[in-house]
Order: sequence, then C-alpha cells, then structure tokens
Amino acid sequence: MSIFGRFLDINCPSRLVLAADGRYPAFRVEFVADGEIPFPQVILRASGRETLINHAAILGVEDGSGRWHYQARIPAGSAAGERLELQIEGCRRAEIQQAGGGDWIKTFAEVRLERAGAEAGSADQRGSAAEGAALAATGQRSAGARAEIQPAHGNGAEVKVYFGIHKHMHQPYYDTTNPDHWDGEKDEIFGSRAGNYTDFVPAAVRQYRDGGLAHAGLSTSWSGTLIEQLERCAELGRCGGRFSGWNRALREMAEARTALGNPRLAFSAFGFYHPLMPLIPHRDIVRNIRWHRELIERVFGAEASRVLFPPETAFHVRMIPALVEAGVEAVIVDSIHRFRACQDYPYAGIEEGMLPPNPADQVNPPVDDWLQLHNIWAASKISPRLLRPEYVGYEDVEGQLHKLIAIPAERYIGNEDARGGFGALQYPDVLGQLYQRIVDTGGFDPKHPPFFLLHSDGDNHGGGADSYYHHNTAQLVAWLKRDPRFELTTAEDYLQRFPPDPEQVVHIEPGAWAGADNGDPQFMKWFSRYDQSYSPDLNSWAVLTAFQDLVHTLEDSAPEHPALAEAVRLLLTAETSCYWYWTGQSEWDRQVTNAANLGHGRLKAELDVLVAAGRDRRGPTIFPPWIVPENPGGKRWGQGCLLDAPRAGVVHSFVADCSGLTRVELVLRDEAGERRLPMRDHGPYPTQTGAALTANYFTAELPVGAGDVRYYLEAEDRCGNVRGGSLERVYLA
Repeated sequence: MSIFGRFLDINCPSRLVLAADGRYPAFRVEFVADGEIPFPQVILRASGRETLINHAAILGVEDGSGRWHYQARIPAGSAAGERLELQIEGCRRAEIQQAGGGDWIKTFAEVRLERAGAEAGSADQRGSAAEGAALAATGQRSAGARAEIQPAHGNGAEVKVYFGIHKHMHQPYYDTTNPDHWDGEKDEIFGSRAGNYTDFVPAAVRQYRDGGLAHAGLSTSWSGTLIEQLERCAELGRCGGRFSGWNRALREMAEARTALGNPRLAFSAFGFYHPLMPLIPHRDIVRNIRWHRELIERVFGAEASRVLFPPETAFHVRMIPALVEAGVEAVIVDSIHRFRACQDYPYAGIEEGMLPPNPADQVNPPVDDWLQLHNIWAASKISPRLLRPEYVGYEDVEGQLHKLIAIPAERYIGNEDARGGFGALQYPDVLGQLYQRIVDTGGFDPKHPPFFLLHSDGDNHGGGADSYYHHNTAQLVAWLKRDPRFELTTAEDYLQRFPPDPEQVVHIEPGAWAGADNGDPQFMKWFSRYDQSYSPDLNSWAVLTAFQDLVHTLEDSAPEHPALAEAVRLLLTAETSCYWYWTGQSEWDRQVTNAANLGHGRLKAELDVLVAAGRDRRGPTIFPPWIVPENPGGKRWGQGCLLDAPRAGVVHSFVADCSGLTRVELVLRDEAGERRLPMRDHGPYPTQTGAALTANYFTAELPVGAGDVRYYLEAEDRCGNVRGGSLERVYLA
C-alpha cells in the first residue's frame, strides 16, 4: 500500500445559495491524493465554529494508477457569515493518537454563501478551491522550511519573536455533594488520560532542557478537583492502579531551572474549583487561588507561579483587585479581547463569531499592523504589535486604579497548535508571517518584544496526545535550534528580561477563549436560553447568588460555626464553571442546586437565629449585571445575519439578602453627572430544580442615547446594610 504524501486536486462548489431560513444545502468535497490516506478528514469552519467530517462520511477508492479519490459528504447547515472555510487534511497514520506532527498534511478551500437572487461569485471567489489545491502542492509540512533565514533588524536591534506553551488539566467533581463519586465512566475518563496526568508534561520539558534551550519551559494549570481525584485514584487503586505515584515525574521536573533560575515547569496560579472568575465574588476568587497554591506546594513540592491561568481563559477587569489580593502578578488573557479593545479595530463581521465590540471597550489607541494569517483558520485579523505583556487596569467605584500584567494567549495560532503541533500547525510558516509583518511595519520594540502563549487543554484532542508531548516537541526543539528568529521561553523568564512599563496601562474587553461559543464579552456560554421564560443557567446563577449570601453572611457573623467549613467547600464546588457548560442536561443543571440545598440544610437554623436577633451586619449579595441587547443601538444576532439592535437596553441582575431587601438601584454615571434609577423586583427567579433558596431577579431600563457611561448596582437590606457592585461600562447609542 502506497501512503500519500500530497494532495493532487481539490474540487468543491465555489458558491452555495442559502435558503430563505439561512441554511445552506448539503454538498460534496472531492479530493485526490497520490496514495491512500489512512485517516482523511475535512474541517468545516463557519461563524467561528468547527464541524469535523471523517470516518464513514468520507469514501475513498483507488483508480488503478496509485491515486486515491475521496468524497466527503458535508451536511446541510446554517452559517451567520458569507463563506464556509474548508480545511482538507489527511493523517498518514490511522491511529491519530500515536501520530506525529509530520504525519499530517493539509490544504484549504473556501465556499461563498449567497442569498437567493444575489449575483454569482467573482472569478476570485470561484478560484479559491484551485488555490487551496495549489497550497497542497507546495509541500507545507516541512518543519525546517525557513531554517536558513537570518533574523532581520529593527530599531538597531535583532528582531525576535518570543512565545510560550501552556497546558491545562482539569476534571470537575461529577457530584457536587459527593466528591468521592465514582463509576465505570469516570474510571474510563481518568484511565484514558494516564500519561497526561503523569509523565507527558515532564517528557516535553525534559526535551527543552536537554535540547539546550536556555529559557524554554512549559506552564501548566491543574485544578484542585482533578488533583484530589487523582490522589484518591492512587490511594484506592482506581484505573487499574495506573496512578500510583502519579506525581513523581512532575515533582522531579519541577526542580529543573532555566538560565535565569526560574522553573522550567511552572504550575500556574489557578482557581481550585475551576470557577468562572468574572462571575463570582471577590472573596471566593481569593480563596480559590490561595487554596490552590497550598495544594500545589503540597502535591508537587513547588511554589505556584504568580502568573494566573483563569479557568476558561475568562477575564474581566473587575477581577483585578481580587487577583492582586491573592498574590497574582500577571494573568493570561485571550488575545482577541485586546485586539477588539482598540480604536479602529477591523471587525471581521459575523465570521468572527462575536458581535462588534461595544464602543465603551474600545479605548486603546489604534494600531496599523493588522495581519490576516494564512494556512491556518483565523476568522479575524491579529496585531503582532499587541502580542506582548502589558499592564491592564480597572477603575473601581471610588476612582481607585487597580492594575496587573496581562499576557496574551494567541487565539488562532493556539487553537491550531491544540490540534497536535507540527502538521496541524506549521510553526515556521505561521509564526513566520507574524515575524515578517513586524519587520515590514517597523513595529519591533527591543525593550518589549512580542511574547504570547499557545494554550490548550493538556488532556484532550491533538494537543493532549502522546505525539504532541514527544514527537512534536522533538521537532519543535530541532526547529528552534536552527531558526534564530524565534525563541521558546517561560513567562517568568520573559518578564524578568523584558518587564512591561507600569505607567502604560491599557483596557481589555471582557471575554473567554474561542471554545466557549467564541468567548464573547457577555460570557453567553454561561447564560444559555437567557431570552426564554426559563433558563437552566439563570436558575443556577440565582440559586448560587442566594447560597453565596447565606454562606458569606454566616461566615462574617459566626466564623467558628462547625458546619461552615463544609458549607464553604460546597459553595466553591458549586461555582465550578462546568455546571453551566452543558446546559440542557439535567444531571449538570441540578448540580448547583444540589450543593446549595445541602448547604442550606446545614446552616438554616443558625442563620434564622442570626437574622431574628438582628445580627446581620453584611450587605446584600449582587450578581454581576448583564445587558440585553448586548450593544444597545448597535448590532444584535439575527438569523444568519446581524440586525440593528434596539437603542433601549435593559440591565439584569440577581440580588439576595438573608434579612430581606428594601431597595436595589442602578447608579449611572455620564457627562451629566450621577443619577440613580430604581430597579424593578420580579421576585425570586422561578426554579425548576427544587431549589430551597434562590435570589430575586431585578431589571432596569437604561436611558437611550447617553453615550459612554459607567454604572454599578447598589442594594440595601432591612438591617440598613448597604453594598455596591463593581463599576461597569457600556455605550448607549
């Protein structure tokens, strides 16, 4: 059998006409290879989402001359944009988990989407499939394609691009009320990741060290829930005893040091229970990070890094005060939210998968080095100049500025690296495009050169495969030793060599990573069905807000209560972001309620006594507000398009207090000064999970045409305790 080495021809429709409901018809992609492809695959990308077509959906036959002809059946679907992007690829090994990066070969094509009655696509559009085939013929899988290129010079200094790699490891508790819950499914989930949770990461770092890369290392985030379950696996012999001594290699490699004496294996600061930090209270952020730091020191014998990888890469500037209090010095953020916070950002339309940025977030100066990456899925342009650590700030209600360093995780390059390293991502070619743009625009700053992270799950898909940590890493090291334009470095080494200017403080738009419904600024992945009469996600937030108020109130008044420790653990467990991720599955939708009900039963009697005696000294608990429509007077989602959004916006929130509420107000600040708007109390949010407690649901209409405003919520309980929320921003057109 002759295994293929390249694609010879790609054939797919140049355009498709959308039906009245915005759906495109099913179609076929045909491609020819010079040999049999053990694992052919087509990746369909539309509106920031991916669909994999493989296995039985692709048929192949040999034509007698050694060539293989393949047909992939692409199902009908809907897309919000004007094109479908196709990545046609083949793995030279059928066992893709064992495949190295050099085993993957890929090419690209594009299908234009047109409304009925629209003019046919241009000649340029019709030629996209042929261009994709031409790319395949260039042999783009050579890791050393640019080995002889010498670094250019900018501003009198050698131009160099620095980057790092981050791997994230997490498993939630599958039962909030019983951390020791275990069954055959969990045994399979953990057992299939034995290498990921033991020696894969140390194997990669060892190659950096032995390859002579002076500053190279790898950062990794491990949730406390994963670590505690691995410890029980080791203790009880679960997964066939595979996790006996599971942390030995990790502890040993934690002692390896870079040329500057920093750890080559950095255990990132993290939230113990994997919470969505932008949506939980200050004290719970701090406690999550501190508990996690203590666990890292005990289990791995290493001090946790002062660089935080926030769960889901979810960041909002209102987190900064809590992060600073917890000892965090730098936070990893998704690069697109820095790009979108620029004036004159080149919004890519609905293909970007997010609405246009809200003008209130676009306060940073414009840049002129926007780059459209090729040979990689990139739904919008990136700015190489902005791929570097910077100070980011948050101004609170009192006008105090809080700041720390933000480190960009490059969205599109990191996403491709997550598919398996070399082969999935052509490092020299893709990073070379970024390098060349820096040279061409003269945007190199030797005091603050480019640095970004490629981050992905360390135990899922190609980025978690054995081949990524071994074969891919070997090729990566060999390439970097030949190509002086690029350097792999740890964040700690970079920050020590090139500290950002603390006087230059920027703003970053809120948001998460691409895998969370594109990580929009409103975190709508965790607000599913918010526009319906009942939302499982909103139910969980309302229940959680009431539970937070219950626990925090008792904690402030009776910190020695014997049931408080268990209640705090139940609360932090309930804040795990995963319980919102799989909306519509009752097992997950009930997890927050289950924890809250158990905690309520443990604390209710003591809390009733406290309230009856008038000893409640804590103000109401306020859930971070959200606005509908997201961009009043801007754009909103339509069926396969963007529509004009109503100019009238509505603020929504949950508020809870054990002693009851007397008022909840929206405090609005604009050019005319400060004004207070009473919020409408809709009563307790209707629960369908049997919750014993839930917060009240409040709304307030925003004034039309107020422009760039700041606002916060303030609430008072029946004991006279007043509490304010975080300072938010929005543009009201």
